[in-house]
Amino acid sequence: MAKTGLPRQECAVTVLGGPTAVIDLAGLRIVSDPTFDAPGPQGYLTKTIGPVFDEQSVGPVDLVLVSHDLHPDNLDGRGRAFATSAPLLLTGPLAAARLGAPAVGLAPWTTHTVRRRDGEGDLTVLAVPAVHGPEDGERDADGNVNCEVTGFVLSGEGLPTLYVSGDNASIRTVAEVSRRVPDIGVALLHAGAARVPAKFEGRPLSMDSGRTAAAATVLGADIVVPAHYDGWTHFSEGRAELELAFHEAGLSSLLHAPAHGSWVRLGS
Repeated sequence: MAKTGLPRQECAVTVLGGPTAVIDLAGLRIVSDPTFDAPGPQGYLTKTIGPVFDEQSVGPVDLVLVSHDLHPDNLDGRGRAFATSAPLLLTGPLAAARLGAPAVGLAPWTTHTVRRRDGEGDLTVLAVPAVHGPEDGERDADGNVNCEVTGFVLSGEGLPTLYVSGDNASIRTVAEVSRRVPDIGVALLHAGAARVPAKFEGRPLSMDSGRTAAAATVLGADIVVPAHYDGWTHFSEGRAELELAFHEAGLSSLLHAPAHGSWVRLGS
């Protein structure tokens, strides 16, 4: 059973399980890729572990970020209800058209501003690209590998710049984000080396542990928080593989992967 109560923090992030993270920043409560359904089959995927906090425990939210809406491991039934009842939902243009209000679709490299609750102006949300599979994977009619996926960069005066990767397997894309936004201090990276045998010859649909460590190097982030590496049977690598990859790369001090529901302080 999910715990109760998740008090607001000044500047921190916690992963609840799967891709779902709570980001408390600038007085705002932000939730990324909400998934609150109980464990069990979800189409061709199977969820094994639910989140450590449910949507009632998360409480009122100011902003929901949805990287993509077509896969239940990133947006399930209860997560969809949670997201569409929020004051604002930011996602990609195709996902926004399917989800309807309050979804706002952002094409890559476009921004949306949100009024901060700490009285310090605005939080800027920049949409960035993601590649949900191998770089050479077959692309759909809209030019996407697998489906449209959107990452986000959050920034504002006096705040750490935070990158939320979404389901991205491409180091080239990470390098482009780093080139365009060179001051990323915190990276919330979807890892886990998700594999579905029927897709792309079983090659990873998200970053494996080695690529996650490489992404940390490319970004130059001071804090790396991994997400989306457990809770589903299609993940082929978990926390142990992440810790080993960061250790072998000499980056263990950057990796922050506490028990789900534990806060990682980001500073300000």
